[in-house]
Amino acid sequence: MTSSSLPVSRRHTRIVATLGPATDPPDVLEAILRAGVDVVRLNFSHGDPSAQIARGAAVRVAAAQIGREVGILADLPGPKIRIETFASGKVNLGAGQRFDLVASLDAPPGDEHQVAVSYLGLPADVAAGDVLLLDDGLVQLRVESVQGDRIVTTVLNDGVLSNRKGLNKQGGGLSLGAITERDRELIAVAAGMDVDFIAISFCRTANDMHEARRIAREHGSKAALVAKIERAEAIDHLAEIIDASEVVMVARGDLGVEVGDAELPGLQKKIIREAVARDKVVITATQMLQSMVDSPMPTRAEVLDVANAVIDGTDAVMLSQESAAGHWPVRAVEAMARICATAERQFVADTDFEQAERGLERADQAIAMATMFLCEHIGIRAVVAMTESGGTARYLSRFRSSVPIYAFSHHGGARRRMALMRDVFPMDYDSRGQTPREAARGSIRLLVDGGLLAPGDRVIFTSGEHMQTRGATNTLRLLEIGPDGQATGLGEL
Repeated sequence: MTSSSLPVSRRHTRIVATLGPATDPPDVLEAILRAGVDVVRLNFSHGDPSAQIARGAAVRVAAAQIGREVGILADLPGPKIRIETFASGKVNLGAGQRFDLVASLDAPPGDEHQVAVSYLGLPADVAAGDVLLLDDGLVQLRVESVQGDRIVTTVLNDGVLSNRKGLNKQGGGLSLGAITERDRELIAVAAGMDVDFIAISFCRTANDMHEARRIAREHGSKAALVAKIERAEAIDHLAEIIDASEVVMVARGDLGVEVGDAELPGLQKKIIREAVARDKVVITATQMLQSMVDSPMPTRAEVLDVANAVIDGTDAVMLSQESAAGHWPVRAVEAMARICATAERQFVADTDFEQAERGLERADQAIAMATMFLCEHIGIRAVVAMTESGGTARYLSRFRSSVPIYAFSHHGGARRRMALMRDVFPMDYDSRGQTPREAARGSIRLLVDGGLLAPGDRVIFTSGEHMQTRGATNTLRLLEIGPDGQATGLGEL
């Protein structure tokens, strides 16, 4: 580890930023990374995969230049249902008029009377009385009847509808699967890029995540899988989806359209709470600083939105259009970092160890619980964790303490995956050939030399008796840093 790999900020909440035309200039990409981006998102729903491959390569170069651990998240398009195109590019619709959706490959370009849809199975998934929401709900249609491949609807509000806008069914209930043939192709592309995370859009059940993992592993990818919760059906299977994933994303755009805006705040809190309780990482996403697409400053409502997600315990917050195509990508990241750091001061950890999981089967989970219990009761300055895969750091971070967790690993992939975990600061350290005591002295010495620890600080060091073994953390040491900067033992579990 060099001084450049030391944390540049004590911000505990992570920032995900979507790359796009606004971040393509090398100076802008480097600037957003320096401003605090921990993970970049490559949105494979837009553009040719070659553009995302180039962006991923540029991130690796920029991150190495500035000495940061920056993860790469490949976001698959999934089975997004869209209308097709209009002959004139867009149409004006009026409340009360008839407007048909045609599920046919032979449908002509759309007009003010009808438009084709991309999902040919839609007529089988809807019935009279259903409400279809187009363009994130800006245009609403009530289904009157289904006539073969034609869905007859009544427009419920005045609006403008343009090419390729999204379509949702209010309340959910569309039967198409989460993994499309295009997704299968893109998983292979993502595996070739050695991305750190792969996001599965519109997942409905745990089986969608299992299928995606099987495909990814067949292509040699070790990426962590992100379940995007954006279908109403996913809420009914939330626990099993979380268990089948490494990361969960509160994808508030399509989810809000399907369940309704009024239900969204409560569901966001529920998803965050469930993910943390089940030892999984969680991202809160969509329109967090939307006004900063055009404005150099966020609105007060946006500041409160981000801060509330942080206070609720999210691991990460995400920028989408704000960074990918906005006029102020660097300022958006700076604003996000500033809001997160300030909101963290208002966060009150309420870990109830009496309610913590009993009968733990893994030693590393038990060590994590004991570590964080001590952190709350005896004035610990930091936790230093030796980890192969990042699992120990994840278990430690689930307890949402204000104590920083310095996670040391010589595996670059593990460090980049840990970059998404709240409270965790991943660092490069090669402990191969060292005993646990030697690794403790060496890693803590680096933290002291970097100004992150000082004489008199108490730290907890976790490791396994057998170093370089995945899931082998079974030892906790309570140490104190002496006047010479060396750690001395106060006890061991």
